[in-house]
Amino acid sequence: MGANTTRKPYPAELRERAVRMVREQEGEYASRWAALTSIAGKFGCNPETLRGWLRQADRDDGVATGVTTAQRDRMRELERENKELRGANEILRKASAYFAQAELDRRSKS
Repeated sequence: MGANTTRKPYPAELRERAVRMVREQEGEYASRWAALTSIAGKFGCNPETLRGWLRQADRDDGVATGVTTAQRDRMRELERENKELRGANEILRKASAYFAQAELDRRSKS
């Protein structure tokens, strides 16, 4: 998917079924690419897309090295949490400065 596309992701169930079909039927084709091309057509997706799903499934299953889906999701969650905490810290920093200045102003008027 390109940067300008707004297509929604394929449902997880469809991805899992397509990957399972490639794994089960790959031997019936002349090559992996032939299997990917044929099976991708049945699911209405691009063969490269299906190949990416297969690679990710291999990582998730521990067959291949790389970041698993669970690890990627956790990193996204932590990045989101980090962003929220940075925002909260900035608010607290500004509030602290405001109240410190207010206290200095109050003391200088006394």
